[in-house]
Amino acid sequence: MATVSMTVNGKAVSGNVEPRTLLVQFLRENLRLTGTHVGCDTSQCGACVVHVDGKAVKSCTLLALSCDGSDVVTIEGLAHDGKLHPMQEAFREHHGLQCGYCTPGMIMSAIDIVNRKGNALDEHTIREELEGNICRCTGYHNIVKAVEAGAAAMGGKAMPMAAE
Repeated sequence: MATVSMTVNGKAVSGNVEPRTLLVQFLRENLRLTGTHVGCDTSQCGACVVHVDGKAVKSCTLLALSCDGSDVVTIEGLAHDGKLHPMQEAFREHHGLQCGYCTPGMIMSAIDIVNRKGNALDEHTIREELEGNICRCTGYHNIVKAVEAGAAAMGGKAMPMAAE
């Protein structure tokens, strides 16, 4: 066993893990943050996307030990003072989900897109940028509308970290 320490959603955490423990396992099993989903175990679906040091990553292919000292934000770290993050609110308002399994990863990816590309996103850019996220329930139309609305609501500002 090895000890890993990181900041998750603004809180310092640590735990003993096997060297082969994936970040998604650490988040779900050690920290009980179950909003990050495991959909494929092969980095294909994007249900496990979280932010590590400000960048979107697929946590199902990242070792927890490689995140020692990192700042991690999960879907649970987005809402503040009982108010949804603008991207979460946009997914709710624009019905950007059906079963909801892919939604946390979609939202985390969408925020990353805005952080990298700004808030003036067109449909082509959104669809291209979301290629690493699979939804098996929808035709993506409402997801694209939600990302457009969320991007506009974010105003092109980088996502505030959980500690703010």
